[in-house]
Parts: sequence; structure tokens; C-alpha cells
Amino acid sequence: MLSEATFGAGCFWCIEACFKDLKGVLDVIPGYMGGNEETANYTDVCSGKTNHAEVTRILYDSDEITFDKLLEVFWYIHDPTQLNRQGNDIGSQYRSVIFYHNIEQKKKAEFYKKKQNDSNIWDKPIVTEITICTHFYPAEDYHKNYLELNPQNPYCKSIVRPKVDKFRAIFKDIIK
Repeated sequence: MLSEATFGAGCFWCIEACFKDLKGVLDVIPGYMGGNEETANYTDVCSGKTNHAEVTRILYDSDEITFDKLLEVFWYIHDPTQLNRQGNDIGSQYRSVIFYHNIEQKKKAEFYKKKQNDSNIWDKPIVTEITICTHFYPAEDYHKNYLELNPQNPYCKSIVRPKVDKFRAIFKDIIK
């Protein structure tokens, strides 16, 4: 069955690169969500004035990959204890957020957030927001498949590629 999930976990180039090759994932679309403006584009979102988060909308076959597995990946690929940042990417657009599409996703997100906090995996409390899915603004075309199309970009070489390589080694059993 076709399903959707939307996550913010720092730069959408990293998020997209991790999710796009998972078995059962049909498409990953970088974009913006959760802001207070009626429109969103990269320049305005990066300025911080729209309060949108950089997100990825994941279209997946829930008969092949579960929302639970997507949540497992989400928790792994970023530090959910960092407020409005991921590493050197600073600003509310880089916040950790799960935009749920239905009540079941909300309940699972809350359950796993509590489980992560209770496990003491992290030194600090998790600050991930769990909020209802709002209007999704697709990012500009040049953001799609960014790592694949820009492997020599310094950010991709030093941040995105190492993160994706580490991720792929851990989750090799669910990579296409």
C-alpha cells in the first residue's frame, strides 16, 4: 500500500541520500514544511524568517517497509538531541521533526521517542518535535538527488558522503 512519511533531520540532502535507496521506498522528495509563511523557497527558509524545516517526503510501499523501520532509520541518521541544528548546520530549518500523516504515525513516533529517551542512548533529552503534517512545499529541482548529482561539492564530500556510507554499512540488509 502506498504510504507517506515526512521527516526533518538536518540538511535534506543527507536525509534524502539515506532514505532513497531503501527497499520499499518509491520516492524521496526534498522540501519544506512547518513554517508560518504561505510559501517556501531555499533562500527564505535559510534566512530563518519562514520557520519552515528542511524535510523529506518519503513515498513508500508499507507492505515492503514499515513506518517503524523508517523511524529506526530516522533516529539513526541524526542527533535528535540538538535543538535547531545538526552539526554545523544551524537554524530552525535544521530541526529534528516528525510530521505525522495519521494518528497511527503520531502514536508510533511518540512511542519510539519515549523509548529512545528511556534507553539512555543519548546524553541529553531528545528534542524532536512530533507534529501534524502541514502543507508540503517541494524544494527547488536542483535539490533532488543532490549527492548523486554533486559528489564533488565540498559539503557532500565531507558531510553527506561519510554519513551515507556509515548508514549504508549499518542498514545493508534493507538497501536496494
